[in-house]
Amino acid sequence: MSNTKLKTLPNKCSKNRFVCTHSFSELTALCPITKLPDFYTIVIIYEPNDLLIELKSLKLYFGNYRDMEIIHEDITNAIFQDFIDIVKPKWAQINLNANIRGGISTTITISWSEKIGFELNSNQRSD
Repeated sequence: MSNTKLKTLPNKCSKNRFVCTHSFSELTALCPITKLPDFYTIVIIYEPNDLLIELKSLKLYFGNYRDMEIIHEDITNAIFQDFIDIVKPKWAQINLNANIRGGISTTITISWSEKIGFELNSNQRSD
């Protein structure tokens, strides 16, 4: 969805199990209804396979959403799918926290693993 491509680096420690957490508090996009900016903090947590995300490309990638009209759920899913497609981690989770607007706090969470696929958190229901 974004113009800037995510880049990777080789994971030189791929024989070790470890988790990477990247938090970015400057993600913005435009509300498709009001055309006003929405402000987000996004947290990406993943266990790498053979690749690591290159952080400068991740920051530039996030910058491409600044002028895009997109809702919270769609931006989370788009970033997540791009991340999974490029980095190919063992598992990953993204939490997108929208700044409080109109007294409503919103968090979108997506989890995925190479063994199970997309997962819901244990506190979520699937009715």
